[in-house]
Amino acid sequence: MKPVDVVVLTKNSERLLKECVEAVYKYVPVNRLIIVDGYSTDKTFQIVNEFQEKYRNVVFTQDRGTRGEARQKAIEMIETDWFMFVDSDVILSKDWFAKAEKLIKDDVGAIWGIEIWSVLMKMRIINLFLRLTMKIFHGRGGTHDLLVRRKAVEGIKIPHYLHTYEDAYIRSWIIKQGYKVLGVYDPYCIHYRPNTVWTFSQNIGFIISDIKYALRNPALILSYGFYAAIVAHQILLHKYKTKNVQNKTRKP
Repeated sequence: MKPVDVVVLTKNSERLLKECVEAVYKYVPVNRLIIVDGYSTDKTFQIVNEFQEKYRNVVFTQDRGTRGEARQKAIEMIETDWFMFVDSDVILSKDWFAKAEKLIKDDVGAIWGIEIWSVLMKMRIINLFLRLTMKIFHGRGGTHDLLVRRKAVEGIKIPHYLHTYEDAYIRSWIIKQGYKVLGVYDPYCIHYRPNTVWTFSQNIGFIISDIKYALRNPALILSYGFYAAIVAHQILLHKYKTKNVQNKTRKP
């Protein structure tokens, strides 16, 4: 396949952006790297500029709107027959594109590699997590690492108010055009969720943000509940480790 445009949405993404983009260039034949930035105030622009100096194919634009508006803007900039969405806090697995390319058929409109939370990589619950994550994807979609046929999103107008669930809208649109949206276990991406996620207030926010969607899709309620339980477990584990470190530091 010919090189593809790759879209990365950013906003104060310096935490993992360099590693993310390095993996993109390593495992994807990049035609252009399209950065849609939400007016970052950290070192995001400097990191992006480093890749522009190295590869000379970076397109940088900014948008103050929702993620839905940012993805819409990016789609309208695409020049290649296929393109990718890659989140700024994920690392693509080895040979991501080579593996995804083998799955392309005339009736396939998009291919999504499952996301794996970095904190769960060596935990016993990983297999259950993967099964439930795939179930959720088939219900609502995902854009962590999504390869998309441009023809499958022709004419799409993502509602401007969608700051979340724009991925569900994109998946639904592609299917309505008569294409399949594949969710696969390999290739995949490792999702390095920010530390701010591992707080009880954020966990409550996570539940609230997803409850409306879950109520419309009862089959996913248990899956979202499992997600919330994982987050709660990680929060308690973090607090436990932090307390132990503090106690050891206080000892004479």
